[in-house]
Amino acid sequence: MFRTKEELFLNSDNQNNRGRGGGNNKRNITAMISIVLWALILVILFNYATSMAQRANSVEITYGQFRQLVEEDKVESVVMDSSKYTITLKDGATLDSESTTQSQTTAEPQASAPQSTLGLPPLEDLNGEQAVTYYCAPLTSDIPQLITLLEEHGVTQYGPKYQEQLNPIISLLITWVLPMVIMVVLFSFLFRGMAGKMGGGLGNLGKSNAKVYVEKKTGVTFKDVAGQDEAKESLVEIIDFLHNPQKYTEIGAKLPKGALLVGPPGTGKTLLAKAVAGEANVPFFSISGSDFVEMFVGMGAARVRDLFKEANKMAPCIVFIDEIDTIGKSRDNRMGGNDEREQTLNQLLAEMDGFDPTKGVILLAATNRPEVLDQALLRPGRFDRRIIVDRPNLAGRLATLQVHTRNIRLAEDVDLKKIAIATAGTVGADLANLVNEAALRAVRMGRKAVNQEDLLVSFELVIAGSEKKGSVLTEFEKKLVAYHEVGHAMVAYKQKNTEPVQKITIVPHTQGSLGYTLLMPEEDKTDLRTKDELLAKICVSMGGRAAEEVVLNTMTNGAAQDIQDATSVARSMVVLYGMSDQFGMMALASRRNQYLEGGYGMDCAQDTAAAVDEAVKQLLTQCYEKAVEVIRENRDDMDKVVAYLLEKETITGAEMVAILEGRDPNQVDPYQYVDTHETPAAPEQPSAGPVSLDKAPAEPPASEEPPKE
Repeated sequence: MFRTKEELFLNSDNQNNRGRGGGNNKRNITAMISIVLWALILVILFNYATSMAQRANSVEITYGQFRQLVEEDKVESVVMDSSKYTITLKDGATLDSESTTQSQTTAEPQASAPQSTLGLPPLEDLNGEQAVTYYCAPLTSDIPQLITLLEEHGVTQYGPKYQEQLNPIISLLITWVLPMVIMVVLFSFLFRGMAGKMGGGLGNLGKSNAKVYVEKKTGVTFKDVAGQDEAKESLVEIIDFLHNPQKYTEIGAKLPKGALLVGPPGTGKTLLAKAVAGEANVPFFSISGSDFVEMFVGMGAARVRDLFKEANKMAPCIVFIDEIDTIGKSRDNRMGGNDEREQTLNQLLAEMDGFDPTKGVILLAATNRPEVLDQALLRPGRFDRRIIVDRPNLAGRLATLQVHTRNIRLAEDVDLKKIAIATAGTVGADLANLVNEAALRAVRMGRKAVNQEDLLVSFELVIAGSEKKGSVLTEFEKKLVAYHEVGHAMVAYKQKNTEPVQKITIVPHTQGSLGYTLLMPEEDKTDLRTKDELLAKICVSMGGRAAEEVVLNTMTNGAAQDIQDATSVARSMVVLYGMSDQFGMMALASRRNQYLEGGYGMDCAQDTAAAVDEAVKQLLTQCYEKAVEVIRENRDDMDKVVAYLLEKETITGAEMVAILEGRDPNQVDPYQYVDTHETPAAPEQPSAGPVSLDKAPAEPPASEEPPKE
């Protein structure tokens, strides 16, 4: 009978699974025997050391020397046992050096010990005092004569000490068994502590560290997850399968073995996995990919086996592995055959092929680096579904804010939709932090509820940091920063395809900016951008440097971040978006880490890369010239706005529009949302050349970044 490679592999794996229980029992028995042997060795050494210490504090003499000491009236008392006589001399009495022989088992006298009058160096006891205890072997036939001799020389303290005889079993228990039990307990605690710190110990090396949430103990349902409707729809079917498996098995459908949650950090991948378990009312195993990686080769694979073994016992259940890219990276030539990570990945693949899908064990995994995962891990039959958990849109951000403000006391003026519009591009974790910062600010201000100002200030705190209370700018510096920021605002106001200006400030902030211009869209905008919108964004970034040169005839390092942002947009237009007349629709780079930093790598020759730099420089130069033109044409209007900004230090877009339209800025609502785009009296003519900045209006791009110091 023929067998495929997969069938042979599965059969071998099943045999290994059947033998794992016995292997674990053998390891446990071996570990216990080792602990008992070590305890026995230590007890023997302890008893031997105690015996040696007792003998080291006494001197062995002969029976004749003992009688001589009695005849010389030097003996104070004698303890007569069946095995030896223990003699205690009177104070100041010593043995003659010629009649004393020290046993080989006695301790060597210290050099600093005082010498006796007869020339024999006496012993010292444990307290450093002179020892006067000696012992000798008994002579049973001479007992009557010895007693008579002791009485003649005034030794009245003699005879054996009365000691109640213990039961031999009790004596054995106290002398040997009890110390061994104490040693075994101490070793057990020691190895258990080592197991907790190193991921295993004797008999516990391959134990899984997965947290188990049984039944409803996750405390999370789909009501706690907002802004991810598409992801929830993909997971609802898995929940339904766990609730009603017969509905699917009747038609022949199989339960998906795994689902991979992919998306940027903070979008709620772990929260979604807990919500699935909470909705399905099944046990939930949660473990991180780093928990499988240890310094010992084979421990990760053992933990994978133990994890799936426990999951099979509690099926139906959900196993969630967070940051699976830690162990699921692609296998290539750089990794050796005995590498710990590769063995762990191989074991994970084998377990996913080996468990029975009808039991209801579902594997969920999360990562924000899907491009580095091994292709064998992503194939159908292992991770059958890839669920994108992306940044929420306007409706999603609004729903997320509503979830996070359920337990927050809000004032009547709170408009969460405006906050959702202002926070374009943020994720659920950012919104949760924003709401918490607003609540903390309300407490600092002594209010009982969070108002709209708290939410807006918290949003600015996230993007620009808190205000520097002690930072003092000179008059020239304030003027320079004011023209820089108004330059951004004026270029955005005079152009189409830009976001409206909502706030201008020249107050220094902790994240390195001496001021910033906040642009905010009126409604949500997708990631789709036209060429005119991208060019307008570059022009707005150049507005600060253009104002510095045109008005003050200088340049500062405050435009560093603006230049970096503008260069990044221009380079993406050339190498990724095909918006260059020189290269056309030619991809010169490829994305790297789509859900992290979003960078890319060049896929062209060095000569082509040099030509790309020239094309990027040409785009930046044309946009900068357009920004300079706008600043020069609106110099008088800029002076009016700058004068008001220097007085107030912070103004809104509504106040700027009022100044430009000749109205009193003090009469406008500072929190009123206005469209700061100028409405021209006549349609503008399109500019010559490949760069066209004034075409049909479109949705605004992302907000302007604040300048750096």
